[in-house]
Amino acid sequence: MKKLLTLALGISLLGGLTPALLRAADADSGNKKRPKATEEQRKLRKELLEKYDTNKDHKLDKEERAKMSKEDQEKLEKAGLAGGHKKHEGADKKAPSK
Repeated sequence: MKKLLTLALGISLLGGLTPALLRAADADSGNKKRPKATEEQRKLRKELLEKYDTNKDHKLDKEERAKMSKEDQEKLEKAGLAGGHKKHEGADKKAPSK
């Protein structure tokens, strides 16, 4: 009898939590979609890739972004293409060990 009661309780808890877990998973995956780039954004991205993409991988890595002029960085920010790539100053520095 105790086994049956434990099994029933476990199934009901699992059934009650499943919808909440699915909603949480859907909410997480929905945030990863980016809006489609405008023609102006595509042109600017192509221009800056031609200028700064030294390893020709069609991406601007950390070193390539560091070599960008302030003017070009401002263009990226104004066009809305710089989001998510900036780190807080000193974020990648390790704390000194004692």
